[in-house]
Amino acid sequence: MPLGQRVGDKSDSRYCGVETDFIDDMPHVLTYNLSGGFDFVVAPLVDPSYRPSFPTNSASEGFVLPVAASDLIVSPAQWSSHVVGKISSWIDLDSEDEKLRMDSETALKQEISWASHLSVQACLLPPPKKGYCSNYARSVNQILQGITNMQLWLRLPLVKSGSMENESVDASYDSLSGILYDSWETWNTFRLLCEHHVQLCVALDIQSSLPSINSLLRWFGEPVRAAIIHTDAFLTNARGYPCLSKRHQKLITAFFDLCFQIVISGSLIHSIPQERLEVFPANDNDSLGEGAPLRHELKPYLEYVAYLYQRMDPLSEQERFELNYRDFLQAPLQPLMDNLEAQTYETFEKDTVKYNQYQRAVCKALLDRVSDEQASSSNTVLMVVGAGRGPLVRASLQAAEEVGRKIKVYAVEKNPNAVVTLHSLIKLEGWESMVTVISCDMRCWDAPEKADILVSELLGSFGDNELSPECLDGAQRFLKPDGISIPSSYTSYLQPITTTKLYNDVKANKDLAHMETPYVVKLHKVARLAQAQPVFTFRHPEFSPNRSNQRYVKLEFEIPPDTGSTLVHGFAGYFDAVLYGDIYLSIEPSKPTPTMFSWFPIFFPLRTPVYVPSGSHLEVQFWRCCAPAKVWYEWCVTSPITLPVHNVNGRSYWTRIFGFKTMMPRPSTIAVKKRSTCSVFAVPVYPKDVNWMT
Repeated sequence: MPLGQRVGDKSDSRYCGVETDFIDDMPHVLTYNLSGGFDFVVAPLVDPSYRPSFPTNSASEGFVLPVAASDLIVSPAQWSSHVVGKISSWIDLDSEDEKLRMDSETALKQEISWASHLSVQACLLPPPKKGYCSNYARSVNQILQGITNMQLWLRLPLVKSGSMENESVDASYDSLSGILYDSWETWNTFRLLCEHHVQLCVALDIQSSLPSINSLLRWFGEPVRAAIIHTDAFLTNARGYPCLSKRHQKLITAFFDLCFQIVISGSLIHSIPQERLEVFPANDNDSLGEGAPLRHELKPYLEYVAYLYQRMDPLSEQERFELNYRDFLQAPLQPLMDNLEAQTYETFEKDTVKYNQYQRAVCKALLDRVSDEQASSSNTVLMVVGAGRGPLVRASLQAAEEVGRKIKVYAVEKNPNAVVTLHSLIKLEGWESMVTVISCDMRCWDAPEKADILVSELLGSFGDNELSPECLDGAQRFLKPDGISIPSSYTSYLQPITTTKLYNDVKANKDLAHMETPYVVKLHKVARLAQAQPVFTFRHPEFSPNRSNQRYVKLEFEIPPDTGSTLVHGFAGYFDAVLYGDIYLSIEPSKPTPTMFSWFPIFFPLRTPVYVPSGSHLEVQFWRCCAPAKVWYEWCVTSPITLPVHNVNGRSYWTRIFGFKTMMPRPSTIAVKKRSTCSVFAVPVYPKDVNWMT
């Protein structure tokens, strides 16, 4: 049964498994463990004493693989729902012993073939021996080419030499060779040899000692499916029951958030006080037998894991809203080419935090602009450019009322459909005497008078990526020389990340264009490898005659030395914006505006992931390029290796400056099919539904 009920959480992390030994009575194994409260078992499918080269195991007609149970005794539905196959641990495909190596390769293929026949959803592969894995990975990659509905979980210990809580424990891990061992290095070698295959995942063995926090964080961006906690990793509390250290508790809680499943392994090693016998009914929809009359010996460990899950805070309304967008790639908006739909406007307008900040900024600007003595006689001209359906108009009028100032509002909007809504809103609210609606592109409008305050909401996930600089450059001509722009400035930020999920999603398209396209995405299963650094800053108004919106920057990221080696799949982009004075908006991780959801980060992928050795730095160069009809970004890595410049001349992606079809020079921009439900921040990119615009 699930570990507990957590509001909004429907992920697999609610289900806990148990590792078992080989028993040739799988119905009994399932009945005992499922009735004991576990949701699935990690069990050997073949007798571990079996060796293909034994004379009795020759390919004669009478040979039968010594399996735990057939699909007649346990149904395919039960195999699929409640069993993770465990591949024999003796297998060593990189052994110097040729007989063992050949036996291992044969047995591996036989066991996975049997698991596939049973419809098992995943198989647990034994860890590579002594870190060597070339032949092992080659064989696994061969197998991966022929399976479609099963994942392979590579088992690895969660260790890294040199950054442990208890150095003596780790130093003896590979004492025979005297080599410092980092299990992430083994995983990275293995997955590179397997070409980042999407069905190759990780199961981490949690030890009694843990690596440093930075070293642990690397795994958050990897395809970890399970964390196997050994009973000897548990401490003992004052009542004699098992518990985990504070560091282990935080790690397991983080794993729950990342949808990793927990598996209990080992035997009872705690002296549990005598308790009455209990009968645990079998899980719903199970038909494997009656309730088991004995309490499962590992029940105390399961109960503690359930306790950790149940004490987590329920998902907030914002988190529940964002669930369907986690690690879901979306094409950034083309604001000057596309008109937003009503549903998209409505979703944006629900972000009350953002509009409260805008209202505070307008309040402060009005107070600075108009003294108390002038309040009754002065009428401030405020222009909302890109007014949409009117949320900024409302925020501005409420700000004026709050501070007792008179304002005259021009609401400028290019979307003719939104203009209809604006007129309806003004009539409904009785604002006819205060608000004038202008149906026009802000860059083409001839204003009848100059504005004291210019308010806009043109920011993208990377600050300037939706052409706020170009739009405001065109609009600032009707701002007074001493006029105020809200926002007054904004800065983009960049951060290197590990994100196997997003890299594989982009790579699945098998073309250059997708690997050079930035995507809006709610980052979830990612490892943030260094602090975000500022990239480009724009300030408004900018009256300099020599102003240019082209930018270039070179950034050098220092990855903390205790992290170890890393693999960079791309860069996460953020922004912060100063609206006015000390009022700001931000999605930059170190200073985000709480509970604001209008913007997700942007992801700039790398065509080839970059391996960064421990102690090395990462150097990236970034350009914002401008042409008469479009704006685009180019980027490349120049250290520790040099990669080609991505998106040269905007060949794969750009943002259009003019919203007319005739301005399109050639096919390149992605036109994608929309989801049946409203996409909040952009149009989702589907790997199989991409058409090139003509």
